[in-house]
Amino acid sequence: MGKLQSKFRKRSQLYRASQKGAAENVNDSQILQYELAHQGSINTVTNLSPDLCVSGGSDQVQCYSGSTWIFSASRDKSVLMWDLDQGDEPIQEFCGHELVVNGLAVSPEGRKLCSGSRDNWMCLWDIESGQCEHRLNISRNLVTHVCWVPRSSSVVQSSEDKTIRVWDSRSWQVTNTFPAKQYIQTHCDVCPNGNYLVSSSNGFAGQGCEATLWDLRQPGCKVVEYRGHVETTACCVFLPTAHPGVSRVATSSHDGSLRIWDQNTAACLGTLTLDGAGPLVSLAPSDPSSLLCASFNAGLHVIQVDEGSGADPGPGPTGSALDIK
Repeated sequence: MGKLQSKFRKRSQLYRASQKGAAENVNDSQILQYELAHQGSINTVTNLSPDLCVSGGSDQVQCYSGSTWIFSASRDKSVLMWDLDQGDEPIQEFCGHELVVNGLAVSPEGRKLCSGSRDNWMCLWDIESGQCEHRLNISRNLVTHVCWVPRSSSVVQSSEDKTIRVWDSRSWQVTNTFPAKQYIQTHCDVCPNGNYLVSSSNGFAGQGCEATLWDLRQPGCKVVEYRGHVETTACCVFLPTAHPGVSRVATSSHDGSLRIWDQNTAACLGTLTLDGAGPLVSLAPSDPSSLLCASFNAGLHVIQVDEGSGADPGPGPTGSALDIK
């Protein structure tokens, strides 16, 4: 824990697998679990570096890739910035939201922070000064997640009003609103080249519960849907590409399962059910063959995807099953 053990643990907890714990888990189970640190459920997990991650209990957490910066958003309406190299106190605070903050995203160059809240406000902050540069309130826009489009000035957010909105960070205006889905949109992610967006849906008993692939080059253009979960799909992410032409999407659900899909055909390549883990609410890819999964009841899991039995690395079709464990 080190520097963050004092104050930061109240909002988010830093994890590193112990060698002993990891060895025991490898022998006893196919699923590697980290030592217990949170007292309750884990709401968010994100990667700080290849061997280090940050998880939040009731908080949202966001890291800036290639740095030691961590941003946390709490149910107390605060947004805080931490630096692992500058002690155990937050180095910046961003104040202004009136309800819980559900979404955080850092601009590609690391100068701006976007936050979205259940108070209908989307805010753009200057990270160095902590000042709010732009704010915009849209009726019924209860923000559920925010992400920045790579190498772009665009920000994407999902909402409880069942829509996806694209924002221009320069004017802080909505440039596109996608057609409303049938259910609340719980999460969104943008692929590394910025061409595609995936969003996930609330639902129950197999109604809704899908993830949707959208083409950002043709705003509002739905490409495919990923269907198979029977409860709310809480998280959806693009997986790093291991081979040219092989693109995958991962989803996790309140039904306790994680699924990996062929991005283009929507074929389900593999399913892993974590019995007793409860809702699986957050995913963070580590590399093409592994990702982190946060659960309500059973902590944090490292999921391994066997490339050997996965999609053909050559130019052929990509529909074969994966070994997920």
